[in-house]
Order: sequence, then C-alpha cells, then structure tokens
Amino acid sequence: MKIRLSDHFTYKKLLRFALPSVIMMIFTSVYGVVDGLFVSNFAGKTAFTAVNFIMPFLMILGAVGFMFGAGGSALISKTLGEGKEEQAHRLFSLIVYVSVACGIVLAVVGLLCIRPIARLLGAEGEMLDDCVLYGRIILIALSAYMLQCEFQSLFVTAEKPHLGLGVTVAAGCTNIVLDALFVGVCKWGIVGAAAATAASQAVGGIVPLLYFFAPNKSILRLGKTRFDGKALTKTCTNGSSELLSNISMSIVSMLYNAQLMRYVGEDGVAAYGVLMYVNFIFFAMFIGYSVGTAPVTGYHYGAGNHKELRGLLQKSLCIITVLSICMLGLSEGLAYPLSKIFVGYDGGLFRLTRRAFLICSFMFLFGGVGVYGSAFFTSLNNGLVSALIAFLRTLVFQISAVLVLPVFWGVDGIWWSIVVAEFLSFVVTVVFLIVLRKKYRYGKGEISSASVAENSDTLQETDS
Repeated sequence: MKIRLSDHFTYKKLLRFALPSVIMMIFTSVYGVVDGLFVSNFAGKTAFTAVNFIMPFLMILGAVGFMFGAGGSALISKTLGEGKEEQAHRLFSLIVYVSVACGIVLAVVGLLCIRPIARLLGAEGEMLDDCVLYGRIILIALSAYMLQCEFQSLFVTAEKPHLGLGVTVAAGCTNIVLDALFVGVCKWGIVGAAAATAASQAVGGIVPLLYFFAPNKSILRLGKTRFDGKALTKTCTNGSSELLSNISMSIVSMLYNAQLMRYVGEDGVAAYGVLMYVNFIFFAMFIGYSVGTAPVTGYHYGAGNHKELRGLLQKSLCIITVLSICMLGLSEGLAYPLSKIFVGYDGGLFRLTRRAFLICSFMFLFGGVGVYGSAFFTSLNNGLVSALIAFLRTLVFQISAVLVLPVFWGVDGIWWSIVVAEFLSFVVTVVFLIVLRKKYRYGKGEISSASVAENSDTLQETDS
C-alpha cells in the first residue's frame, strides 16, 4: 500500500516511509567509505591523507545542494499541504534549475582556487599535488553532486522514496565497481578514485533529472517556471541550517586536521579520516530518518494537523533514542575490526585510530537529537531556529571544544571534543523544543526524557 504525506502515521508506517531515505543515506556514505578504503590500501597513506585533507573544501562547495534540497522540500511539502499543486510544480522546477546554475559557477570558482586553498591549509609537496589533482576531477561533476544531494530530499517530497533509494544504489554501485577497476586493477591511484566518484555523482544527479522531465507517476514534475525571488529566499532560509551544517563541519574538519597535524602529524589526519568515514555511515541513519520524515512534518504543519504533528515528534524522539543507544554499542564493538581494515598496515596508526573510536563512540548518544531537531524546525519553515541549532552544533561547540580540551588532555582532548559538542547541541535542541511547543502546538507539557522513555515502550505499534 502506498503511503501518502496526508496519512496518519503510526510507528510502523513512519519507519516504513523513512526507511528508504535511511538506506539511501547509509549507502551514499558506504560508497564514500569504499573510496577511502581503496585509496588507503592501494595508493598509500599520503594519498589517503590528501583526500581527507581536501575533502572539507569540496564539501563546502557542494553544500548548496543540501540547502536547496532541505529548504525546497520544506516549502514544497507545505505548499502541497495547502492544496496548491501547480505552485508546488513551479517551485520544484525553479529550485532544480537554479541549483544547476549555481553548481556550474561554484565549480569554476573551485577550479581556480583549489591550489591556493590547499596550500593555505598546510598541504605541501606530494600531498599538495594529490589534493589539487583529486579536487579538480571531483569539481567537474559538482553540479551533478549538488543535484544528487537535493534529490535525496525531493524524491521523498514527491512520495517516491523507493525510487530515490534505487538511484542512490545505482550511483553507489557505479562508484564501487569503478573504484575496484580504476584503483584496484588499473592502479590509477588517486586519479582513479576521483574519476570513480565523479562518475557516480553524474549517475546520482542526472538520472533524477531525466525522470522528472519525463511523464511520471509522482506528485512532482519538471516543467515551465518563472523566477520567484521570494520563494528562493524562503528556500535558502529554510535550508540554511543544512548549508550551515555542511560548511561548518567542513571548517571544523579543517581545524581538527590542523590540530592533529600539530599534536600527532599525518597519522592524526589519517586516523581522523577513518573516524569520519564511519561517522558518516552512523550519522547517515539520523540524517536519513530526518530527511525521510521532514516532508511529512511539513505537510501536516501546512495542513494545520497539530495532533498529527505532536505524534510525529513524540514517535521520532523515541526512535532516535533507541537508535542512539544501539549505535553506541555497535561503534564500541567495531572499533578494532574497522581500524584494522583501514590502517592495519601501520601499527602506530592502528592504535591511534582504535583509541579515537573508543572515545568518540559516545557522541552517538547525543548527536541524533541535534540532527533531527534541526531538520524538524526546517520542516516547520523556521529556518532561523534550525540554523541556530546547526550553527551551535557544528561550529561554535566544536571549535570551542577542539581548541580548549587538547590543552588539558592532549590528543584525547581532540577526540573528546566531538562528544562534548554533541552533548551541548543535545541540550540546546531540547530547550528549543520545549520553548516553542506552544507556538507550533506540537505538544502538551514539556518534552522530556521521561516522555521519550515512555513512548519507547510502544515502538512496535502498528496501523489500526
């Protein structure tokens, strides 16, 4: 049975609707990890360090796609909830066309700036050349990458999450197969890894364009539109938290790399790279769930269904809580084998990476609430609060912690700073949920850990 945005959502239906987005985000992260795995084992530690060193800069340029995807999804779903279907089609087309143009402009800027940026960040010699070579190949497909990022949200809004999952799987398989061919068989090293990634991004961005241009059975389609500055401003405002999150994480990654180079050297950057690959997979579950449920929240907010909105929030907090506990246990258990797979060829690097895993695992206890809370307020079209949560979580708390804690705890302070930042963002998110509950009428009384625990007992509820 097809699930529609207008349905009443129980735990079972909510999980079924969000599951394709969760799998989609996990798969996207997994094939990124495979990229790093091939580079590390076939191209060596310097090439692997270079990829992780320049990746934050590339992510900053691509972050615009997340902004258009999240912000556009919130506005389009709200418009659909208000019964304005034709306007939703025009908004959808406008957002896609503008993002393509932005991708072209940013790619040109990136190609011109990548060498001085890499040098400014501290890359030298062979590592500098690897950074530039990898980055320039990736930038060729920047527009496609931005489309891939935004369609992860827009497929859900179009009530086609399974199709979005299929496109992501196709893109991921393209990357994995080409990585094995270019890096493993042909021995092209960092060039092969970049070419495989660029090809997969082309698949992930262009296939959805062809689908939405052609006659289709979704509730959205690409066609004629007109420039609407107000709608674009609203889209950018709604999606500012996602843009800010990605830019902030990239800036913070650069700072972490700088701190690790200072305290440990190249081994620290390599260990942090492994940690971030696994972090992407685990947090992909939180992000995927948030992306998958955001259009539902936006629809019922637009339709004025406050009781359904309250139920969505309560059920989501319960699911996030259970998922967070499971992630902590899984991360602790996988610390040894994952470190061995990535950097087992270097004993010192292996021990450093495993130590980082054991400490940083505790961030998963708190990180999910911050991710979901930011997405929840985006879907309510409150870009300011969403952006503030994202800004504090991914920039202010992270930077403060990584600058202060290493002074007292050395390298361990760098790892603990990630946990501290996520805990503080958890606190801030809960405060916003409590303070704004009356404005959006999504809860009676305070949202507390006790209510979350109470709701967890009914996680197996099914459609009545």
